[in-house]
Amino acid sequence: MTQANTPNPAPVTVLGLGDMGRSLAGAFLAAGHPTTVWNRSAGKGEDLVARGAVRAASAEEAVRASGLVVVCLVDYDASDAVLEPLAEALQGRVLVNLTSDTPARSRQTAAWAEKHSLSYLDGTIMVPVDVVGSADALVFHSGDRAAFEAHEATLKALGAPATFLGEDHGLAAAYDMAMLDFFYGAMGGLVHAFALARAEGVDGASLAPYLNTIAAILPPIAAHTAAGADSRDYTPDGANLAMMAASVDHILHTSKDHGLDVSQLAALKGVTDRAIAKGHGPESWTSIIEVLAGR
Repeated sequence: MTQANTPNPAPVTVLGLGDMGRSLAGAFLAAGHPTTVWNRSAGKGEDLVARGAVRAASAEEAVRASGLVVVCLVDYDASDAVLEPLAEALQGRVLVNLTSDTPARSRQTAAWAEKHSLSYLDGTIMVPVDVVGSADALVFHSGDRAAFEAHEATLKALGAPATFLGEDHGLAAAYDMAMLDFFYGAMGGLVHAFALARAEGVDGASLAPYLNTIAAILPPIAAHTAAGADSRDYTPDGANLAMMAASVDHILHTSKDHGLDVSQLAALKGVTDRAIAKGHGPESWTSIIEVLAGR
C-alpha cells in the first residue's frame, strides 16, 4: 500500500516492536502515515527510524504524539503493564490493542478502558508478519464502532478491508481462537498423516499432491458444517457419523500397529464414541458438537 491510498495520512503510534509490531509500523509508514514507535527494551526499530519513523523516549511521549495508538505485545499481561500507567495520556485518543490473547482478557481490558472513558478497539492479526499491509492481510477489529469508523482509513494500511466484527470487544479474539483451533488441529492431523505415510514407506512428496485434494473440499464442507451447527440439523449428506467413526478407528489401529503417537486420534475417537452412545450415529459428523459443547 502507498501514500496514494490514504489522502492526508493521519499520525499513528505503535507500542511494541517485536516482529509483528515492526511489521505494523512498517505498513503504516508504507501508507504514508507519520509513525511514532516505542519499545520496552532498546535496540529495536532502527530500520523503521531509517524509513522515517520517530522513536519516542517513553511510552507516554509516544502516546501523546498521535490520535491513534496501536499496541502489539506478547500477551495481555504485557500490554496491561504498559497501558495502565497511560490512562491519562490516552484520554481523547483511540487505543487499538492488536495483542493476541483470550476473549476474556480482551473484555477485561475493555472494562478498564471504559472505567477510564477511553475509546478502545480490540483486534487480532490473522496473517504472518510478511503479509501485513498486503491485499491478502486479514485483521479483525471489535469494540467501539465510532472509533473504528473514525480511523478505518488508517487501519486499512494494515490490510484492506479492515474487518469490524461488532461491538463486543471479545469478538476479534473469539474469531482468532476459533480459527486457530481449526488451524492447529488441521496441522496436527497433517503432520500425523506424514508420519503414518512414512511408517508405511510412502514419502511425503508423493503424498502431498493428493492431500491437496482433501484440502480443496474443505471450503464447502466448512459452509455445510456451519449451517448444521447453527441450525442443529444433523441430517447426513452422504456418510453418517457411525460410518466416519469407523474410518477413524481404522486410522487409529494402523497408527498403533506402527507405534505412532495416537493421542490426537484417540481423543477424536473418544468424542465420536460418546456421540454415537448418545444416539448421534445415524446423523452427520457435525452432531459431535453436542458432545463437545458439554451441555
